[in-house]
Amino acid sequence: MKTEKMKRICTTTIALLLSIYAAGCSNAQVGSRDAAATQATSTNTSISTSVSSETASPSETTATEASATDTSELFSDRDLEQSVDLADATQIKLVSDQDVTLDTEGVYVLSGEVTNVTVKVEVAEDQKVQIVLDGVQIINDDSPAIYVKEADKVFVTSTDSDNYIEVSGSYVADGDTNLDAVIFSRADLTLNGTGSLNIISNDGNGISSKDDLKITGGVYNIHSSADALEANDALLINDGTITINAGKDALHSENDEDASLGYIYIKGGDLKITAADDGIQANSFVQIDGGTINIETSTEGIEATSIKINDGQITIYATDDGINASQKIEGNVAIEVNGGTISVRMGSGDTDAFDSNGDLFINGGTITVEASSAFDADGTAQLNGGDVTVNGQKITQITQTRGGGGGGRGMGRQ
Repeated sequence: MKTEKMKRICTTTIALLLSIYAAGCSNAQVGSRDAAATQATSTNTSISTSVSSETASPSETTATEASATDTSELFSDRDLEQSVDLADATQIKLVSDQDVTLDTEGVYVLSGEVTNVTVKVEVAEDQKVQIVLDGVQIINDDSPAIYVKEADKVFVTSTDSDNYIEVSGSYVADGDTNLDAVIFSRADLTLNGTGSLNIISNDGNGISSKDDLKITGGVYNIHSSADALEANDALLINDGTITINAGKDALHSENDEDASLGYIYIKGGDLKITAADDGIQANSFVQIDGGTINIETSTEGIEATSIKINDGQITIYATDDGINASQKIEGNVAIEVNGGTISVRMGSGDTDAFDSNGDLFINGGTITVEASSAFDADGTAQLNGGDVTVNGQKITQITQTRGGGGGGRGMGRQ
């Protein structure tokens, strides 16, 4: 990864995680990821995975030890712009069997219905490219419809139009790069706009970014045999209507080299998820500050080392764990719910609605659970606030059913 890129990742991570994970960037300054100024509106919520292991009284409502930070740093003004000034844009009419290479920074408007065409982006590592989809249909046999080989950042923006891209077969690698998605990027990638984009990946992922992947607007229908949305560094959703049918995870973020990365942040949007494996999975943390998330089918609904829910309308059906915190990277394992409306319905068998291999704190929100086991925690388990109903009965405490500091199966039953 580029040196300057790593510096920006480190500084942003320090601001968000407040040094929870040691990334060796403590002396860096936080700055915008783009040349455009960051969004002025502050959300003032914290992204943290540090949870107190000390036993608190039931009246205490603060479980995490972190200061507030401005999550608007995550989205730049350009990320959030849903329309594009096309005065100086380059118009490109696609032609079947003819790849297109964008090698100069700028805005490019694509149109046409074609087969076996890859739009490649290969610009300097400090340059940005905006691809505008204006009624595009691309159907390929074995290569991505959009392939970002090198750039600082690429925007894929839909006009008020319907767009369709599909890869029908198995992907062919580009040298040492294992291409595995209909849209594949080795740089930061933002999807936005006012139109729709349908993505079909019959033997791979829907959209993959080896850096950040953001969605801030538009309508997306994604059908993939593997992960639908996949990112190495971070997957961030601010807005948009997203319908997913995934053969593996619907949302997946994982980074094997840096424990502070590989996270998912959802601020808004409308997500409808059907997943053969997990609905939302990150190896570091998941934070949800808003939006409507309906996970209709999953093995595990939401899974990460640490999960924090501050707001949102969340509905989950799962056959293993509904919301699961498990040790995937170095760091505290915890589930923390501070707000939102959450409904979890579990399949039969050895299942848990809320399952933490560490701590579990319910501080607020409206929670409805249908499960044989509502809460399971290996560490501290506290119901400090909120309105919690388990199998039709309101509860006021998470009862411990085994020795030690952990909570056992069936917690929450009375």
